[in-house]
Amino acid sequence: MSKRILIVDDAAFMRMMIKDILSKNGYEVVAEAADGAQAIELYKEHKPDLVTMDITMPEMDGITALKEIKKINGDAKVIMCSAMGQQAMVIDAIQAGAKDFIVKPFQADRVLEAISKSIG
Repeated sequence: MSKRILIVDDAAFMRMMIKDILSKNGYEVVAEAADGAQAIELYKEHKPDLVTMDITMPEMDGITALKEIKKINGDAKVIMCSAMGQQAMVIDAIQAGAKDFIVKPFQADRVLEAISKSIG
């Protein structure tokens, strides 16, 4: 059975890029969210194997959403996505329980490596 993934990013273009990489490599994208609050609702509904989470978003940022998802499921696997130069945020994300992080613009092989490392 293919691994089920929730993609969270406020930029539709970024969601499309990740979805394209994942779909071509046998992963199932179960839902997409444009902000952290939506991500939490979709996480509860779909219980995905993994979440790719943008850090900087309106409504609720990725680190806050990560912490909320970890409260729902302590074993939740979340990979943070950030633009260059957000090292402090990346450290916060790892401390909050993120499994890994990928830097935008996405390199397909790096995305796949982070995912396979996180969910095997």
